[in-house]
Amino acid sequence: MDEPRIIVALDFDRASHALDLAAKLDPSLCRLKVGKELFTTAGPQLVETFMRSGFDVFLDLKFHDIPNTVSKACRAVSSMGVWMTNVHALGGKKMLQAARDALPISGNTKLIAVTLLTSMDHEDLRDIGLQGEPEQIVERLAKLTKNCRLDGIVCSALEATNLRNKIGNDFCLVTPGIRPADDGNTDDQKRVTTPFQAINNGADYLVIGRPITQAKDPLFALQQINQEITQASQEK
Repeated sequence: MDEPRIIVALDFDRASHALDLAAKLDPSLCRLKVGKELFTTAGPQLVETFMRSGFDVFLDLKFHDIPNTVSKACRAVSSMGVWMTNVHALGGKKMLQAARDALPISGNTKLIAVTLLTSMDHEDLRDIGLQGEPEQIVERLAKLTKNCRLDGIVCSALEATNLRNKIGNDFCLVTPGIRPADDGNTDDQKRVTTPFQAINNGADYLVIGRPITQAKDPLFALQQINQEITQASQEK
């Protein structure tokens, strides 16, 4: 069976809620994302519990600090044995290189960088002094990330096609802001796509939260989205 391409975002404030949801899912069909809120509440023990249950874990802590601090944080994450973790590309070249050096390329933990948060639009970018279209900024940050030998980036699926053309296929694209075609709720995401569109655009992994975690039948929702991904892969 092909590797899971869905990463279910466990955006909960309690370990019990996350564990209840994970118990309804199938580790052969998805991976799990543990972010700041849940990790702050439950710590490494919860991550270890998920891994013992057969799930690969994306520890989404978006490290952004001085190079030495980020290096030590990445080394600590690697010791946990998680499948993937991330840093902010806006931390710059020295920070990205320090993070890379802390996680050997031959190791088991993938290291990716966040470019721009999918909640950000043109107005947000102007507010923090970033000039240009979001796609241009993402491309610059993606090239920087690849030059620093990281495994990939987090980006909007709307930018995936351009990034594939400019950077190539040997670079992992992880795309949040995914909503099934019949889901009209974008929540706080401003740059969203469907699973079918994301795969067609060149995404490797899709981060999906509420369409699965808040579904009446989370496993069924997961299976339906996987069918959409399979269809898109076959039509590429």
